[in-house]
Amino acid sequence: MSMGSEFKAFLNQGNVMGLAVGVIIGGAFGKIVASLTDDIIMPIVGLFTGGADFSQKFAVLGDAAGKDVSTLEAAKAAGVSIMTWGNFINAIMNFVIIAFVIFMLVRQANKLSPPPVEAPAGPSEVDLLTEIRDSLKK
Repeated sequence: MSMGSEFKAFLNQGNVMGLAVGVIIGGAFGKIVASLTDDIIMPIVGLFTGGADFSQKFAVLGDAAGKDVSTLEAAKAAGVSIMTWGNFINAIMNFVIIAFVIFMLVRQANKLSPPPVEAPAGPSEVDLLTEIRDSLKK
């Protein structure tokens, strides 16, 4: 089998197509959650924290003498070494929201799916051993 035909067979497997669809939907879902966090949740958090905008929070690392570090954009333009801890807080919020939404989706899917069908109970080990013993006696 040639490499081309093997690759074609690989692409035609159902799990590859399912994975591709999952990645595309996941990317779109990530944008929705990022918007939910940045445009809805973080402004509400900012309201309760006195207008704090976490995306603009940073710490200057090293020497910034004589350089403008009044805003994140100015510090980046000045080439100052900075740690943008506010973006990290936003990333954590995004993760928590995505994890919660996925939890709710899986929870609902489990409620909607029928309970697993239990296999009919067969004879126990004791019953089987007793049957073997009785057949050996004959």
